Amino acid sequence: MAGDYNPASPACETAVVHSAYPATRPRRLRAAAFSRELSRETRLAAGQLIQPLFVAEGDLRGPITSMPGQVRRNLDELVAECRELAALGISAVAMFPVIPPALKNEFGSESLNPDGLIPRAIARVKEACPGLGVIVDIALDPYTSHGHDGILDEAGYVANDITLEALRKQAVVLARAGADVLAPSDMMDGRVGAIRSVLERDMRHNTMILSYAAKYASAFYGPFRDAVGTATALKGDKRTYQMDPANSDEALREVGLDIAEGADIVMVKPGMPYLDIIRRIKDEFGVPVAAYQVSGEYAMLKAAAQNGWLDEKKVVMESLLCFRRAGADMVLSYFSKQAAQWLKDA
Repeated sequence: MAGDYNPASPACETAVVHSAYPATRPRRLRAAAFSRELSRETRLAAGQLIQPLFVAEGDLRGPITSMPGQVRRNLDELVAECRELAALGISAVAMFPVIPPALKNEFGSESLNPDGLIPRAIARVKEACPGLGVIVDIALDPYTSHGHDGILDEAGYVANDITLEALRKQAVVLARAGADVLAPSDMMDGRVGAIRSVLERDMRHNTMILSYAAKYASAFYGPFRDAVGTATALKGDKRTYQMDPANSDEALREVGLDIAEGADIVMVKPGMPYLDIIRRIKDEFGVPVAAYQVSGEYAMLKAAAQNGWLDEKKVVMESLLCFRRAGADMVLSYFSKQAAQWLKDA
């Protein structure tokens, strides 16, 4: 009778021709926790994570509405946070300044102030946590009144070579303040070579360059611009210097140029929508690759978790692991501290 059919019964089992069984069963390795662990191809560790931090003073410090759980910290709070991150095994922090509007102008002059917010922040963090890597951006957008990453010409176009001169000076200021890694995020042509040459002349041979080599003109940066105060100031967009999201081959050209100019690490930004770019770069060049899980990615996952639509821990850890699987050696993520804590508790 059809109703009596039981595929697990011995009678049904003997009725199946032996040669019909699959010779290879991939599920065998998935059947037990120990075999899943032994055969795992990709691993995530706290030491592969970088925590972005926002630095502010006075009334500018405080919670970031569009990035729940993230805050703008003053220098004392920054140092305390860095101590906690180091204790969790986080390798490095990336610091971003929140500059008062009164200190901004069309040239981003405050970026060259050796007593400015970021130079002071670098000194404080390196004194408190000497083993924690300190990464700082080389770009003018937090300091310009127009919100662009460079100096505008009369037509409102970001002037490449004039901007390079400002970036070179900014690089020296931040390297002398003690930054371990300079991260040019401006996407000007030739900026890595310009920065590397001035570092060499200043005898900063071991100051590393983490280039935002494939930085796309993405809509995922909105919450970050809220955090640093450039969202309302930005005039126009950044498509004349950041990459077109439609392009992939162009990313390889950009990365190749930055490596030739002296970049030690190359970055893809944003992260999850650009996993294919990470993999292409890793396969093509075999150099250290960073992925940036940007503010919009953070905000989406956080909002979904807060609404009960996603399990925050599971989706965060999955997303970070996927960056690693795609070829990223390190990940900048606003979830880094929480992920490091989860890894420690596992």
